[in-house]
Amino acid sequence: MQYLFFDIECACVFKDTAKICAFGYCLTDENFNILEKEDVLINPKGKFHLTDRKGRAGLVLPYDYTDFKKYPAFPKAYGRIRALLEDENRLVFGHATCNDVKYLNLETKRFHLPPLRFSFYDTQLVYMTRIRSFARQYGLESITQDLNVEFTPHRAADDAYATMRVAQAMCAADGVTLPGLLEKYAVLPGRTAVGRTVNGSSAAMQLYAEEVRRAREERDRAHAEFCRFVEKNRPKKRSPAVKYGEWRDKVFTFSREIENNLSVSLRYVSEIYRRGGMYSFKSDRCTVYVRAENDDGKRLKDAQAAQASVVEEKSFRARLEETAEATV
Repeated sequence: MQYLFFDIECACVFKDTAKICAFGYCLTDENFNILEKEDVLINPKGKFHLTDRKGRAGLVLPYDYTDFKKYPAFPKAYGRIRALLEDENRLVFGHATCNDVKYLNLETKRFHLPPLRFSFYDTQLVYMTRIRSFARQYGLESITQDLNVEFTPHRAADDAYATMRVAQAMCAADGVTLPGLLEKYAVLPGRTAVGRTVNGSSAAMQLYAEEVRRAREERDRAHAEFCRFVEKNRPKKRSPAVKYGEWRDKVFTFSREIENNLSVSLRYVSEIYRRGGMYSFKSDRCTVYVRAENDDGKRLKDAQAAQASVVEEKSFRARLEETAEATV
């Protein structure tokens, strides 16, 4: 069994376009001895438009862009790439592999070539599963630093080599072979065929995804209940509380975290209404914004732009416990 680690660089990437300019790979035996390592350079047949993950210009690849015109376009490299990836005697790996697979599928579609068919593993997923952390993506540079692996970014063959070294380091740390590492963490391969891709996964990631789904459903349920309570109990404009209450001229909005904590938010709204105040779901229309700890989101910024008073939840709760003569 051989291991193929690959990485792709593109001249540009848009929603339905990915013009590949480099296919880098590192082929090893089962002991991580390098059999081949190469950058397959490709004429992208288009201009370079490079951005970082946030879409900002500035990403620079370690190549002379003018040299790419000397190389053949993707159809000429297709056969070689296909042979590398579809060999049944190889396990294929990448970092955030689904992205590179997407680029390959877009290029085969662009040049009317047969879709690639192969299974693949993602060392990023293996690493995240190993450290039990799925809340954010880990870049290759971050992982290499954690595992003390040397890394030179953005040259495709070097990225492929660093991906190999990451896999090797995890195997060494756990005292297992690469197939043993995949088995230990119940990592499942992704698969691409007929231009469609199914991403890889792991038992731990599936459990995390289920927990996230349930938490999201609970937040949605709590928010819906909070909204119903606010509307159902909203006082009439001519009620004594609205006319004479100490908070009759105030409109409140809470951080979303507070809204979804029904054990306190319903009590807060009831007290606001009892004292003549109103509640708005639009923070740019409130006069008092009750802020949860660590809230620095759009709601807060909109309230500040509207010149609302910002009150920390702890202070707000303390004021609710004061006498009816208290003011906000």
